[in-house]
Amino acid sequence: MDMGRITTLSISLSVLFFFLVLNSDHIAEARLPFACDPKDSTTKNLAFCKSNLPIPDRVRDFIGRLTLQEKVKLLVNGASAVPRLGVKGYEWWSEALHGVSDVGPGTKFGGDFRGATSFPQVITTAASFNASLWEEIGRVVSDEARAMYNGGMAGLTFWSPNVNIFRDPRWGRGQETPGEDPVLAGKYAASYIRGLQGTDGGDRLKVAACCKHYTAYDLDNWSGVDRFHFNAKVSKQDIVDTFDIPFRSCVMEGKVASVMCSYNQVNGVPTCADPKLLRETIRGAWRLNGYIVSDCDSVGVFYDNQHYTSTPEEAAADAIKAGLDLDCGPFLAIHTENAVQKGLLKEDDIMVALANTVAVQMRLGMFDGEPSTQPYGNLGAKDVCTLAHQELALEAARQGIVLLKNHGPSLPVSPRRHHTIAVIGPNSDVTITMIGNYAGVACGYTTPLQGIGRYTRTIHQQGCANVACADEVFFGGAVDAARQADATVLVMGLDQSIEAEFRDRAGLLLPGRQQELVSKVAMASRGPTILVLMSGGPIDVSFAKNDPKIGAIVWAGYPGQAGGAAIADILFGMHNPGGKLPITWYPQEYLNNLPMTAMDMRSNPSSGYPGRTYRFYKGDVVYPFGHGLSYTNFVHTIADAPTVVSVTVHGRHHTNTTITSQAVRVTHAKCNRLSISFYVDVRNIGSRDGTHTLLVYSSPPGGHWAPHKQLVAFEKVYVPAKGQQRVSIKIHVCKYLSVVDRAGIRRIPMGEHAIHIGDARHAVSLEAATLGVIKS
Repeated sequence: MDMGRITTLSISLSVLFFFLVLNSDHIAEARLPFACDPKDSTTKNLAFCKSNLPIPDRVRDFIGRLTLQEKVKLLVNGASAVPRLGVKGYEWWSEALHGVSDVGPGTKFGGDFRGATSFPQVITTAASFNASLWEEIGRVVSDEARAMYNGGMAGLTFWSPNVNIFRDPRWGRGQETPGEDPVLAGKYAASYIRGLQGTDGGDRLKVAACCKHYTAYDLDNWSGVDRFHFNAKVSKQDIVDTFDIPFRSCVMEGKVASVMCSYNQVNGVPTCADPKLLRETIRGAWRLNGYIVSDCDSVGVFYDNQHYTSTPEEAAADAIKAGLDLDCGPFLAIHTENAVQKGLLKEDDIMVALANTVAVQMRLGMFDGEPSTQPYGNLGAKDVCTLAHQELALEAARQGIVLLKNHGPSLPVSPRRHHTIAVIGPNSDVTITMIGNYAGVACGYTTPLQGIGRYTRTIHQQGCANVACADEVFFGGAVDAARQADATVLVMGLDQSIEAEFRDRAGLLLPGRQQELVSKVAMASRGPTILVLMSGGPIDVSFAKNDPKIGAIVWAGYPGQAGGAAIADILFGMHNPGGKLPITWYPQEYLNNLPMTAMDMRSNPSSGYPGRTYRFYKGDVVYPFGHGLSYTNFVHTIADAPTVVSVTVHGRHHTNTTITSQAVRVTHAKCNRLSISFYVDVRNIGSRDGTHTLLVYSSPPGGHWAPHKQLVAFEKVYVPAKGQQRVSIKIHVCKYLSVVDRAGIRRIPMGEHAIHIGDARHAVSLEAATLGVIKS
């Protein structure tokens, strides 16, 4: 019996049911034009309505027609209408972190749009290390977003993705991010943005994405310190080496249409009032083609909570002059006009801000008249929650699930041998928990219990009333179920009551008495015991890792609407797991005397400071960054790689004497085509087909301030059982083999760089030269 086909059929039938219900009602009325209605004879001939003119000319014409009072009312997310010019009001705030969400006021569900495809939470999708998957998810989300816009239920400006670094494992919002590595976060961001914004060419946008929260924002509410009052003290080295990288990738590679500044201060200055961050870096050095928006009420926060300015007018002026274009919140609409009247701000400054926001609206086609005649104007309710979209959500969950332990092996289980499975735990039959935060209304759910039930008979016991697991009232039933069943699956972990926005964790252990329940059930189970964990952040499950009665551990993250089906497909071997951890799983002891407020990335042995993330922390871990098992085994061989690479230096050869060999400043090197190509043979020596994640690390020569290793590339490759695939890896020398010194200057260390590719090692020596020659 082909259980995989039966499972897929069951999922498809449930998806089809929702799809038919969704599309059974009346068709929503087409959205009326936002501006430049062809039926409006008073505006259709104005210059800003002529789509054949260059956008900068149209923007100047529109802004030039506005009064000061009209201008200031366009500086906020709830932008007012300008009736005399035929322009409607617009809500800028919509969210699409891992599917169209109704968190922001710009999007709502109902009528023809009862839900949208809810993909796995970002931390789970990041574990796939699959850039093409990330882009495809973005494309699907933007299809559904455009469809909902056309139906009058959403905007076109979506404040996603969140690309902050998951620096501290306690952070409640770490689940929203691609993890702790800046290169991974940057590649995720650029891929997802391309999917959202479209790659059809030209300057037109499908939807406008937004990278948030710039910068050094990774604390919400910990031990009496909250994000509204936190001053992140960050070295220039860490800003350039860690925190800037994902945002730079957003702007320069993803061509994102917006960046959001954060609540916190960085080195004493609110990010939304810092011209060095906004005007000089985002707009200047990175050349943002778009707008800069505040996190919601951030301008009010730095006036009311941080007392950064003496008057609200000074706060409004500081924000706009620093480079802020749009305020999520009412502050600028209330205080900007007075700031002009008091001479703190020029009207020209407001016009610069509006030029950036209006240009994005024009790139979205909002000033081009009838929406149905424009690109994407044909998308509607029929394009939301489609079968294909929901199957992609299932596939994304499968690819993001990580097999942490498989002793025996205990997995996969077999319905032929395991006729009855006890499914136990507070997350065993959940729905909303699976979609994490910043989610919308899912098309439908498959819970873990339902997913497993499609393969074999189940006995269900929660064991705990909820993830807090405050008592053992239900332990007896769980233990009895494990005694009766042929195998036991415990679905434990966290949910938004433990980790969420404005809710950082106190520790890394399983909440309440969950560990006690797991151990008691494992001891009683007469068959293999499998522990499945739902969480965004890492959990110290050392007890389970070391318990021989617990045969396997699976991390599902928050796996989205089809999470239960994906978990079951992994457990029963219909999908071979290939996910890798995008975060380090630390032991609880890592947190000893380690405040979340300590921002330094690098370890300091003299003070006992352990360092942050796999790049700088060298202590004990429960599971390392990049860990993930498969049901088969892969072997790597470096088939071809250079041993010496010459780096051409422009002008004077700058050195840095704090490292053991010379280091060439990146700005003085000829970087254009300076890449190293490797060819790696990946051999599947097991009996199952599998998809392998190839992680490539580099360890630079010398210097205790450099990372001891750094992810420089990753590739996903499918290899059939007993087969072999050759993978091409290209590493840009200036971008990935450079390091940042204490002054925040990026340099390329000369000397031997150790390249780690799975179990293979290779040394490449970089030499300063006048010719960019690669020697073999």
